[in-house]
Amino acid sequence: MTAPSPTPESAPEASPATGWKMPPGLTHSLPFYALKPWVKLGHPILLFEHLLKTYGNIAHYRFMGTPIIFINDPDYIREILINQASGFVKERTVRRMKILLGEGLITSEDPIHKRQRRIVAPAFHRQRIAAYAGQIVTCATAQREAWHPGQSIDIAAASMSLSLEIVARTLFDTAVTADIRSINDEVNTIMSLYNFIVAFPRLESFLYLPIPALIKFRRAKAYLDTIVNRLIAQHRAAAIDKGDLLSMLIASRDDQADSDGHHTGMSNQQIRDEVLTIFLAGYETVANGLTWTWYLLSQNPDVEVRLHAELDTVLGTGAGQRLPTLADYPQLRYTEQVFAESMRLYPPAWAMGRMSTQPVTLGPYRIPAGAHFFFSQYILGRDPQYYPDPLRFDPDRFTPEAKAARPKFAYFPFGGGNRQCIGESFAWMEGVFSIATIAQRWRMTYLGIAPPVPQAKITLRPRDPLMMGLLPR
Repeated sequence: MTAPSPTPESAPEASPATGWKMPPGLTHSLPFYALKPWVKLGHPILLFEHLLKTYGNIAHYRFMGTPIIFINDPDYIREILINQASGFVKERTVRRMKILLGEGLITSEDPIHKRQRRIVAPAFHRQRIAAYAGQIVTCATAQREAWHPGQSIDIAAASMSLSLEIVARTLFDTAVTADIRSINDEVNTIMSLYNFIVAFPRLESFLYLPIPALIKFRRAKAYLDTIVNRLIAQHRAAAIDKGDLLSMLIASRDDQADSDGHHTGMSNQQIRDEVLTIFLAGYETVANGLTWTWYLLSQNPDVEVRLHAELDTVLGTGAGQRLPTLADYPQLRYTEQVFAESMRLYPPAWAMGRMSTQPVTLGPYRIPAGAHFFFSQYILGRDPQYYPDPLRFDPDRFTPEAKAARPKFAYFPFGGGNRQCIGESFAWMEGVFSIATIAQRWRMTYLGIAPPVPQAKITLRPRDPLMMGLLPR
């Protein structure tokens, strides 16, 4: 998208005294614009859309004295995530999540992050993930068999339930027990307080104030820690690799020796942090991706027909029909394209950011250390420069040829660089097998009157229940 010509308000900020040259953007701090329709608490996408429309692919504003740079340019995003990655750390909203996730892979910085990733990586090795294919299909099959023709379901709730079952089996080697449901409930309680947690200045210093939201947070976190620590203790006591991720985390050792020459593993606290990180990332993201996929298929019958044709070709029809297996995965290309296109329009991880630890040069701009940089998979995925007729649902945008013709960072639903989501391969497999298994048996029709409204929190959820009617194939 071509940037508009700078107006007096949007002209690049240059400071001869400092040598900084900021991108065009808002002349006042963000609270000054509080009454504008594009500034609305809990709806940051509105602000990003305004910045792109008004100032182009790179813009800036200030909040509480901090310069914030919004970027919608794949080359600049590559600079931040790849070429200049050593000059950036996680930005404040992610760091604030340490009060829940501790030093897990999402929140930690080097050298902790490097060590944790080395230890955790074997749990997500291709062969290890492949072993979960059957469990994914088993869970999806159980869900589809429980449905009946004409039934109305909230597909968002159903997708969350399916993803929770898959996470329970692959992470803990168990069905959804009372403990697993409690983990889910307490995580949801804490996530409902996310905006408060992020916005509250210096929250860590005031966690024990008698504020209702903080009391609720403390209780949820304490109960959550009790449950997770009990599961870790049970797995350690069993001393058996059950094939689940938790067993792998307990058994894994750092391939780099410490100063004493020992190849150490993770403490219970470190395992707790990674368990909650994997739980949150693996549960929320795929569930939301599936939710939006079913909605988009209901609105695009031509795509649904092609999807069913692929499933019939690969998995058979009538008496010869069978469930998908790991060997079928490479053949379910259109199914994967459907999932990819859904995450273009409704990316579960809708935005990400970094904070500069040293001065940054991006094109003609020179930006000081301490600036926050944000880029949105949601905004970039709807840019007509990379996706003509961007609101049209077209899985052919993700053929190998189409992907090769776009810049790498025109599509990055799982992040990029050395912090790219370690569970990406697992997420793709879970999405493809869940879609294939359920679409074998069912079609869905959207029962709502108006299109669903996306809600941008940690993930991109539908704001309201997303009701679907079930039609047998």
